[in-house]
Amino acid sequence: MSEVRAQSGWTGWVLFAAVLLIISAVLDIFYGFMALLGPDTGYFVSSSGVQTFSLTAWGWWSIILGVLLLLAGISLASGRMWARIFAVIVAGLHALGQLIAFPSQPWWSIAMVTIDILVIYAVTVHGRELRRD
Repeated sequence: MSEVRAQSGWTGWVLFAAVLLIISAVLDIFYGFMALLGPDTGYFVSSSGVQTFSLTAWGWWSIILGVLLLLAGISLASGRMWARIFAVIVAGLHALGQLIAFPSQPWWSIAMVTIDILVIYAVTVHGRELRRD
């Protein structure tokens, strides 16, 4: 006899977190390609005029992280424990990357870190409700 698990409304939030990861992935991959293929191969410049990091390096970082975010979002929908752990790690890396970019794009960074925190919260607190064996 199979055990029936009660699912709450938070199951939808975890699936929403998976969708947010996929959307973040698409945006990161797009921005990564724009950084690599754009006409300017200079540096991100903060509002204080300090060169913070190479645009080419940031483009590759965005593409790699975007692929990881995409894998995390797709795997999170499976509800497996490894997928939840992977999603939290990748969302945390994404938040750290956005904090690095904060001097050059503060509002975007704040928005993305907020989304990453929401994803981490939904997965860590309510991910077990999505669990499938």
